[in-house]
Amino acid sequence: MIDQSIHPNTRVLLDAWRRMQADPKGHGASGPRVAGNEELIERIFVLELMQDRTWLVRSAGSRLDALIGRRLVNHNFLDLWSGPDRTMTGAFLEAVRLDGGPGVVRGVGETLNGQRAEIEITLMPLDAGAAQAPRTRMLGLYQPLGSEAALAGQPLFRHRVSMIVPPDTRRAGPKLRLVASR
Repeated sequence: MIDQSIHPNTRVLLDAWRRMQADPKGHGASGPRVAGNEELIERIFVLELMQDRTWLVRSAGSRLDALIGRRLVNHNFLDLWSGPDRTMTGAFLEAVRLDGGPGVVRGVGETLNGQRAEIEITLMPLDAGAAQAPRTRMLGLYQPLGSEAALAGQPLFRHRVSMIVPPDTRRAGPKLRLVASR
């Protein structure tokens, strides 16, 4: 995943996720810590894939609930989206689940009175160490990119996708190179 233009909170969470993948027991990890970022913790959520193919929100931070205007636990994450945006987001979730790497959705959240806020939603699989097993849980971060004060306390009701950055699971390895000489 290309992460040059992501929000600093997203970078902290991605770095923590990469450390978890490299060392699942967490011994000797260094770098920025999620625990030191209270505003980040309040925007984290966990999704679980159910047998009926819905992605239920299993836990959500208080700030995320406030931004959406309702308690998200036990609601289908895809219900935040409609039409083609719902289809694209569903395909994105499948890509993260199957590829086992993090991905980002950029979009716009809109209030009922038409105020808009750019958002960045990062998702990463939680089933560490299960390379061949189907992943069923994801850690997510719902991060507004602008000032939340512009929303005047109104919840984000409608979500629209503007960009999807799928997982980049290319493996670095030997490359074939053809050299011709006379």
